[in-house]
Amino acid sequence: MQVTRASEYGMLGLIALARRPLGDVVMVDVLAGEEGVPASFLGKIFQSLQRAGLVRSARGTGGGFSLSRPPASITVLDVMEAVEGPIAFQRCLEPEATCGHQGGCALCGLFTEAQDRVKEVFGRTTLAELAFRHTAFFEHQARTGRVGPKHPAVPAAAGIRSSSRARRRSSAVPLSKSQKA
Repeated sequence: MQVTRASEYGMLGLIALARRPLGDVVMVDVLAGEEGVPASFLGKIFQSLQRAGLVRSARGTGGGFSLSRPPASITVLDVMEAVEGPIAFQRCLEPEATCGHQGGCALCGLFTEAQDRVKEVFGRTTLAELAFRHTAFFEHQARTGRVGPKHPAVPAAAGIRSSSRARRRSSAVPLSKSQKA
């Protein structure tokens, strides 16, 4: 199994929205610029996210997208299934299975177990957690100056600030007690 670019870009776009106060409307071009993804592709992905009820769209001047609910209530599984459809490791695990070995194949049980574990991890990982990890990564980059193919430069529009006080003021993702200290 490989996570598609559509799922990856959808998550990155939602992470960019999660860094803002709930309800803030942001244009796709801004989100795409912050995350370094193609705006036209992200726009198509956000249409799927809207159909799934994860984002709202606003038309006209000042239009764009906003999260439809708090980042802590949106999971990676929600996003992936909104973009890709139900996760199925093998055709025998699809809702409309067409596998000739269904029910008697030794691999079916293994695939089911692996799929269930992946879905469990994706189902418990929230957008709020990812937004915090993503912000922490950018802060680490800013401190260390480490950039490269696997560590792209911090997007200027990401709003990453150096002081912890400024971070708390600008973050839409709630900080834990240990992070506030």
